[in-house]
Amino acid sequence: MPQTVQFDPSSMGTHLFVDVRTPLEYSEDHIPGAINVPLLTNEERVEIGTLYKQVGPRMARRRGLELTAGRLPVMVAEIDRAAAGRPIIVYCWRGGLRSKTVAAVLDLTGFPVQQLVGGYKAFRNIVSATFENFAPPGPLVVLHGLTGIGKTTFLTHLQDYGETTIDLEGLACHRGSAFGSLGLSQELSQKHFETLLWDAFRLCPLGRPIFIEGESRRIGKLFLPGNLYEVMRESIKVWSEASRETRVQRLLEEYGKVEYREMMADALMRIRKKLGGEQYADLAGYLERWELGLLTEGLMAHYYDRLYYRERPWVEDLRLSLEDFGAARRELLSFLEKKGLPTSSG
Repeated sequence: MPQTVQFDPSSMGTHLFVDVRTPLEYSEDHIPGAINVPLLTNEERVEIGTLYKQVGPRMARRRGLELTAGRLPVMVAEIDRAAAGRPIIVYCWRGGLRSKTVAAVLDLTGFPVQQLVGGYKAFRNIVSATFENFAPPGPLVVLHGLTGIGKTTFLTHLQDYGETTIDLEGLACHRGSAFGSLGLSQELSQKHFETLLWDAFRLCPLGRPIFIEGESRRIGKLFLPGNLYEVMRESIKVWSEASRETRVQRLLEEYGKVEYREMMADALMRIRKKLGGEQYADLAGYLERWELGLLTEGLMAHYYDRLYYRERPWVEDLRLSLEDFGAARRELLSFLEKKGLPTSSG
């Protein structure tokens, strides 16, 4: 019989993780980098579960054997191709019969394989525990500022110069505002968002500043896990600034696409009550006539700038102009180096 192993994040870079749960279970969340080679289909799992409850475990296992015996050779071949010589760790929901079966077949056919103790559930417990009392691997530097400042683009600029960044909105597939879903599809589950975030922090170098954008607790339909929001509030806070003209231009570059027109109309309708009838009518008219400059300025004046950061219950550690990303990077890194924090230029 194959050996069992506890989950160790370091093995994610050396082993092939094989998730033998159903495609539906896998799509909800899975260990980063794991491939899905399901032992049962979504429908078959329901059938087996019903048999187990209504008739008993023996009949459920016999039916499971009938369904899966013929597909095991194909599964082994698929896993072999993906492993490319790497040792294999197989898991299911709780480290039960599904992963035990596949691991045993792989073991019998000569593959270096282990079964994950506790399965996906054990991994999920690690992710949840990480954020319950979150301690980042390095000091967080949180970029705040009004809509259109260019915070996300600035994060990319910092990353290009070797700094450690985490793009919360990119991981959540949402920009965190009424128009934040334009061109994006936030189909991932809360669990998978947390897994992606856990993995992003896991890969951060120890002790190095981690640059991250200030967010509310919710990004679209997803929520920041555990006490991450509170940790961000207690971290280094940077207030980012740019002129109205720069903000309008950056918003137009990001959102000003004709294929977004219908989605923009839907988003505008959702904030109609907050705008008021007269302002909504004006903005809807701009959108109808495709006067995006006027639409953007109107949204900034009557929605974004009134809604976000109207009152800040904190004082920033640094005010930073993002008119020029290169100059902003140099000023920000100089500020951090004076605080004794290591950066890529330090």
